[in-house]
Amino acid sequence: MQQSVDYRRRFLKSAATALVSAITVPRAFGFGPDTAEPATAPGDAALGKGSREQPVRRMQPFALNRVRLLDSDFSHAAAINQRYLHRLPVDRLAHSFRVQAGIASSASPLGGWEKPDCELRGHFSGGHYLSAAALAYASLGDELLKTRGDQLVAALAACQQPNGYLSAFPESFFDRLGSGQKVWAPFYTVHKILAGMLDMYLHTGNQQALKAAIGIGNWTVRWLNGFSDNEIAHVLKTEYGGMNDALYELYAITGNARYLDAAHRFDQVSLFDPLAGHRDELQGLHSNTQIPKIIGAARRYELTGEPRYRRIAEFFWETVTENRSYATGGSSNDEFWKTGPGDLKGQLGLYSAECCVAYNLLKLSRHLYAWNGDPRIFDYYERTLYNARLGTQDDDGMKLYYYPLQPGAAKFYNTPTDSFWCCTGSGAEEFARFNDSIYFHDGQELYVNLFIPSELDWTERQLTLRQETVFPREPRTRLSLKLTAPTRLTLNLRIPSWIGPNAHVRVNGEMLDVFASPGSYLSLQREWRDGDRIELDLPMRLYSEALPGDDTQRAMLYGPLVLAARLGNQGLTRAMQYGAYDAGPKPEPKAQPTPRIAATTTQDNRWMQVQSSDALRFEATTHQGRLAVVPLNQIKGERYAVYWQTDQDAVTTGNG
Repeated sequence: MQQSVDYRRRFLKSAATALVSAITVPRAFGFGPDTAEPATAPGDAALGKGSREQPVRRMQPFALNRVRLLDSDFSHAAAINQRYLHRLPVDRLAHSFRVQAGIASSASPLGGWEKPDCELRGHFSGGHYLSAAALAYASLGDELLKTRGDQLVAALAACQQPNGYLSAFPESFFDRLGSGQKVWAPFYTVHKILAGMLDMYLHTGNQQALKAAIGIGNWTVRWLNGFSDNEIAHVLKTEYGGMNDALYELYAITGNARYLDAAHRFDQVSLFDPLAGHRDELQGLHSNTQIPKIIGAARRYELTGEPRYRRIAEFFWETVTENRSYATGGSSNDEFWKTGPGDLKGQLGLYSAECCVAYNLLKLSRHLYAWNGDPRIFDYYERTLYNARLGTQDDDGMKLYYYPLQPGAAKFYNTPTDSFWCCTGSGAEEFARFNDSIYFHDGQELYVNLFIPSELDWTERQLTLRQETVFPREPRTRLSLKLTAPTRLTLNLRIPSWIGPNAHVRVNGEMLDVFASPGSYLSLQREWRDGDRIELDLPMRLYSEALPGDDTQRAMLYGPLVLAARLGNQGLTRAMQYGAYDAGPKPEPKAQPTPRIAATTTQDNRWMQVQSSDALRFEATTHQGRLAVVPLNQIKGERYAVYWQTDQDAVTTGNG
């Protein structure tokens, strides 16, 4: 048996809160049973889903069209992503589907993983693109992308076989899968198509997309019924994406239990059983292959209330985020977990931290937070969002596959029409929904989890909340309320674990004499009036964090931001920064020595100095001289280093 780690309840049983009236109200946070009353999620009532959801959600997100991004790095990145999606014509996206269905197509085929002879063709063109278009419509009101999505749904529906099968490759791929022959990942691709159709229905109301999704679901049920459980166990050794998650969602929408049963057949016993027993046996597994399966387990818990699936999801999330993640929040090396838990020594490679891993860990985090409301889940979420997602796109909308952590590496992006890696698709989705998860509610109380300029429309409470900030370029955020009438409401502000000293909160210019501990919520309970203003200080500080398993390798952070040394662009060619079919630079940039710093203890951060907090510019003193330092997400077109080598004899205590 591979090395395992004991499961420990590391989250607090309660979070410190403070009220304007100075009354402390306990809140039960932490992993375990949740007996909160059920609340219908946005849009669920219209879909008839409320009766199928179990009373396991404490928190509810707001519908994407209720939160509008204001001017920020996030809104700029979302706009760049939109422009890229606009550039992809429907005829080219539909080409391989039409060829497979025997429908004439004169469009130029796409390249990379969408090439007509690639076994993964259709995953982006018929899946990720539909999801991204639907999300961009819901989040940003992009009518053009909704129209493109509708057109693509119609084009693909015309290619769907009478038995419900829909793909850009022949059904014989599944014959190969069922007989144990080599085939890339047919269910992975079908999952993307099914998820794309469901997103078009859920976010745009496209009924044709739901009909196509039901057809795919019915075909899947019939295919699975041809195999015993032992035979399916062999099938599940081939990557199948989040087929369980998508089928659970199809059940939630339709109420047809055959999809619930089919989803259950995608439970992979070899993965789920150890996790249910709180054992980390992930070493040697392909990282991103596993996470969508766990998201499916989380969705099953929400629909059935079975505690086993909550245990699986929570333990998996905990062990990966605490024991298998870099300072950025990303995880994996060469797409795998190659070492035991808590040991990433030697894992800082050119192909570290596959971007899909971070994308899916954020999806899983949203599920867990909805169950327990623990603000420290958003410590991880925020760090990953800023350091493993925001910096993965260039100015033309091209995305990373990996986030290299090898010193001297540079970022490596896809090309517009000749790559279409998995991370191209997940990135297109992520950058279309940056307004998601900034705010949550539990029916009566409002929770502010991220400090991103945005405006929330909480129609049910007749409240508009506007958040204005240039965080992290300034250490504060400002909230203003627009109300039709005075309203008694508890407003919960997340106090991040990274917050520095001397933080304060002001209401209508008056400083309050209450605050809350890092890693908790500050709860402001009062009767709010139109025009009320809140200003929350968010002082940031420099601190370092060791690479798990190697205290001599340390990353430096400023607030939630991971900092990187700027190592210049000498010898860096375009071929080292952009690629087509494969996911590796040509030629690969050679590793450089890790910048070495001197520190008397792990708490000694004097080697890093803030040069300009509003410009986020820093300077490091190393044995090789002084180096300019910036947030990792700002690095473009140059080499960098994230981890710093500490002198061996300087390491005397913990992580600092």
